[in-house]
Amino acid sequence: MGKKLQRIYSFLQRENVINLLGVILVIVLCSGYLIAFFEPGVSFASGIWWSIVTLTTVGYGDISPTTLEGRILAIVIMFFGIGLLGILSASLASMLIGMRIRENKGMGTSKVNNHIIICEWNHRARAILKELRSDPQSENLPIVLIADIEEKPVDDSMLVFISGVVNEESLKKANLQEANTIVVLGDDGVETTARDAKVVLTTLTIESINPQVYSVVELVDKANEQHCLRANADEIIVSSELNSRLIASAACDHGISRIISELLSSRYGNELYSMPVPDQMIGSKFIDVFITMKTENDTTVFGVQKGRGGDFISNPDADYHICSEDYLLVISKDRKLK
Repeated sequence: MGKKLQRIYSFLQRENVINLLGVILVIVLCSGYLIAFFEPGVSFASGIWWSIVTLTTVGYGDISPTTLEGRILAIVIMFFGIGLLGILSASLASMLIGMRIRENKGMGTSKVNNHIIICEWNHRARAILKELRSDPQSENLPIVLIADIEEKPVDDSMLVFISGVVNEESLKKANLQEANTIVVLGDDGVETTARDAKVVLTTLTIESINPQVYSVVELVDKANEQHCLRANADEIIVSSELNSRLIASAACDHGISRIISELLSSRYGNELYSMPVPDQMIGSKFIDVFITMKTENDTTVFGVQKGRGGDFISNPDADYHICSEDYLLVISKDRKLK
C-alpha cells in the first residue's frame, strides 16, 4: 500500500499537481485567517469556508465581507480563484489525456491478474478477441495484448495493450506471473519456419517466467509440434492440419464446416465447452449423466475430459463412471445451467 501511495505521489508531483494544490492550500489558509481578522464575528473556521466558496467562485453568500479590507481581499481571492482553478483543470485534463495516450500507445504496464494474454495481432487475434467477448465466461475478463504495432487496435475498456515484440520484458509488463492463460499466435510477417521457431522461443520464455500459466500456441508445420512439447506448451493448435481436416470432412460430409463453426462460436447457435461435473453426478454412469443433463438442462454431453486440459474420451461407454476430476464436454445453447 505504501509503495502505491508513493507512486501516486510521485506521479502527481511530476505533473505539478502537488505544487498547485499546495499553493491553493496556502491561499485558503491565509485568506481564511485574514477574513476572520478583518470581519467582526467571523471565526477562523468560517473564514476557511468563505475562502473556499470564494476561491471556487461558488458564492453562497452566507458570509459577506462588510469592511473595506475584507472586500479588497475578496476581490483578490476571486481573481486568483479563476486563474488557479483554470490551471488545475488544465493540469488534470492534460494528465488524463496523457494517460489515455500512453494507454493507446501501449507504453504502460498491466496490473491485472487471472487474465488472458494474447501475443501478436492479426486477423486471427481479432477473431479470438471477438469470440472471447461473446462468451459470458470471458466477456468482462481482463485481456492483455502484446503486439509490435503503434496503437491499441480496438476500443475495449478491458483490453490492456503492451506495445513491442514478445520477449521477457514485454511479458513481464503484461504481468505474466499473475496470468491464467496465454495465447501465442504466429507472426504473419515472417516465413513459416521462422514463424514457428519464434513461437517455440516465446513458449520457452513463458514457461521460464510462469510454468503454471496455461499456454495455447499456434503452429503452421506439424513437424515443429515436438519442439513446442519440449518447451512444455499445454495445448498446441496446428492451423494447417486443422484446416486440412475440416476441408476433408466437408468434402465427404457436405455442410459439416458450418456445423463446426457454429459449435465453436459463442456469437450464435449452440456452444461447445467443458464444465466441471456437478457434485450430485460424481460416481454416476455416463448414460445417467447424459439423460439427466439432456432432460433437465437441454444440454448434450458427448465426451469426458480427464482433468482440465487432460486426455479426451469421446462418446464413453454407457457404464463409464464419472470421476470428481473429470470435465464434461457438452453442447448447449449457453453456459448457464438450470
